[in-house]
Amino acid sequence: MAVPARHTSKAKKNKRRTHYKLTAPSVQFDETTGDYSRSHRVSLKGYYKGRKIAKANEAKY
Repeated sequence: MAVPARHTSKAKKNKRRTHYKLTAPSVQFDETTGDYSRSHRVSLKGYYKGRKIAKANEAKY
């Protein structure tokens, strides 16, 4: 069974964990709809690169 030969110190552990961090998603302003959307994805209104390619999902009550 694998067991560490030596105790890992807090400093060593924390230095290793400095790379585990969250990054904010890249968001671009869509001039066609006036909304913000993630890059390389269809906006909520169905636009991609300024062209309408999908029908927008609208809530029906």
